[in-house]
Amino acid sequence: MKQILSPTLLLLIFLFLCTTASGQSSAPATAPSGPAAVSVQSSPPAPSTSGPSGPADIISVLQKAGDFTTFIGLLKSSQVDALINTQLKKSNQGFTVFAPTDTAFSGLKTGTLNSFSDEQKAALTKFHVIPSFLAISQFQTISNPIHTQAAGENSAEFPLNVIGNGTHVNITTGLVNTTVDSTVYSDGQLAVYEIPQVLLSQGILSPQAPAPALAPVPPNPKKASPLNALAPSSSTTVSVDSSDASGLPHYVQTVVSVGLAVLTAMSLSL
Repeated sequence: MKQILSPTLLLLIFLFLCTTASGQSSAPATAPSGPAAVSVQSSPPAPSTSGPSGPADIISVLQKAGDFTTFIGLLKSSQVDALINTQLKKSNQGFTVFAPTDTAFSGLKTGTLNSFSDEQKAALTKFHVIPSFLAISQFQTISNPIHTQAAGENSAEFPLNVIGNGTHVNITTGLVNTTVDSTVYSDGQLAVYEIPQVLLSQGILSPQAPAPALAPVPPNPKKASPLNALAPSSSTTVSVDSSDASGLPHYVQTVVSVGLAVLTAMSLSL
């Protein structure tokens, strides 16, 4: 009996274990506890909202372009660079600059630039600056001569004529005839054009002499005395005339008396 039941008991135990395992495997698996992972998708960086840094700096523009060392030195020594940068911040009128290259300055007669006074160097620098923004296309219709920073009230000494024909621009000053080689910089407020020659004018080579000092004012002349005050008085004239009149008969009487005395003495001696 023990031998018959033992295999049967083992079979029943086996079936029971299989049924239990099957029920556990059919139950849904529980997720492990803990924070759920969040999928993060990288987004492109937002565009910069910062505005422009401000008007261009004339020195920085020329330094970036290169080959303008001499002109940069003139801008700084004459303080024209400060004038341009300050006005660009204050107004929208703009500036146009004709920038001669270092090769252009080396083409001047030897010693020309060194012989210039500080006043002439300042006038030379300002003669290359127009106090308004001019695009290349505007040179076709602009009125000549163009007013420059050097002209002041004496524009006849600083004539600048600019004539445009498409992309070709010709510049004349009466002493120099040159062209615009290229556009160095243009932003609608500041235009810088490269030129192969230095612009000269009669006002630069022959600066006006300083006005002479005023002569000292002469003292007021003394008031002339009337002629009647200088003429002798009538009383004086009368007194002189009367003395002369009385003196003449007295003189005659003396002569007559002496003559009578001489005659009397002669008659007594006879």
